[in-house]
Amino acid sequence: MASTAACESIEDSLKLSGKKSFAGIPEATFVEDVDAYMKDREGVESILRQLDEQHGKYKFMELNLLARKKKLKSQIPDIQKSLDMIQVLEAKKKTNEQIETHFLLSDLLYSRAVIEPTDKVCLWLGANVMLEYTLEDAKSLLEKNHETARKNLSQVHHDLDFLRDQMTTTEVNMARLYNWDVKRRQALNAK
Repeated sequence: MASTAACESIEDSLKLSGKKSFAGIPEATFVEDVDAYMKDREGVESILRQLDEQHGKYKFMELNLLARKKKLKSQIPDIQKSLDMIQVLEAKKKTNEQIETHFLLSDLLYSRAVIEPTDKVCLWLGANVMLEYTLEDAKSLLEKNHETARKNLSQVHHDLDFLRDQMTTTEVNMARLYNWDVKRRQALNAK
């Protein structure tokens, strides 16, 4: 249900901005009439080279979007685990219970710890930065980050779909131009 609402809001925001892609992916133009298209142009090879270059750029964009998708897909569960832990800390604080846990010191070394009830938590922000927050502030920050990550993932999915359509259009254009050139050469050889 949430992903359907996110997709609808993405479509609405794209309509408002007048764009078809969040990442600014250029739209490929379908060549309807190859004869009319080639009438004002010279050299099928140069046009095929341009289309091949455009296709290569689309492939590069696809790799970047897939890497971003992978990163977001790993971030979302991490954020959710942090939110779950904050809920546990809030519950234990209300009952004034200690938490006994094991935490990772290095790759194969764990240590036992007893956590006293607290209203503060440290969040790892990355780039060797960790900040202390109250449980409420940490929860609101993580909820905001979780929502943003989900929205970004939905946008990446939309851009990947759009990009695949552009790649297909470019490939079809290349095939149609190549076939047009083959027929043109056969007609010239027949004369």
